Amino acid sequence: MPTEKGPDHSRRKERSRQAILAATRELVAEESYEKVTVEAIAARAGVGKQTIYRRWPSKSAVVFAALLALSEPADGQDDGHALALPDTGDIEADLKLVMRATAEEFSDPAFDRLIRALNTEIANDAALAAEYREKLARPLDEAKKARLRSAQEAGQLDAQADLDLVLEVLYAPLFQRWLHRSAPLTPAYADSLVEAALRAFGP
Repeated sequence: MPTEKGPDHSRRKERSRQAILAATRELVAEESYEKVTVEAIAARAGVGKQTIYRRWPSKSAVVFAALLALSEPADGQDDGHALALPDTGDIEADLKLVMRATAEEFSDPAFDRLIRALNTEIANDAALAAEYREKLARPLDEAKKARLRSAQEAGQLDAQADLDLVLEVLYAPLFQRWLHRSAPLTPAYADSLVEAALRAFGP
């Protein structure tokens, strides 16, 4: 019996986790972040409030987990390539594909509310900011830099280019435009950032 209950218990815990994270994303998309409570998340997910607090210490931690879960493989299996950028051999085409997808993601109202809520908390919570860097920002940056290195090896980027600076030139203007809602994040704008970066850091 214990061996039979173990897997069932794990599956129930995972179903509960997924329900909580989905409920969090839904509520943040529907309401302002300030109005969302742990009690509301628990009610939407069909779990007790203590079930949430046993896993996460605060609402902001749940919101971060809900965002992080968006990058999980759909089947729950990590095949080692989840964070790899496309590599067709054409760095311009690959970067435009990625930057267009980024612009589209940040233009999605549900994602917009979730990431704005998280950024608000990160600005005031050093521990959450460190967790964000460790679990999401750094792995994403390493995946991006791996693709840029392959472009350097292929002679498509300056071999001496500072890859952290390349990423800043690509992403900082997009983030700034998104943060201030100063203009739409269009595919043409995403393409222009790639073209500007390649002019600056080309071979």
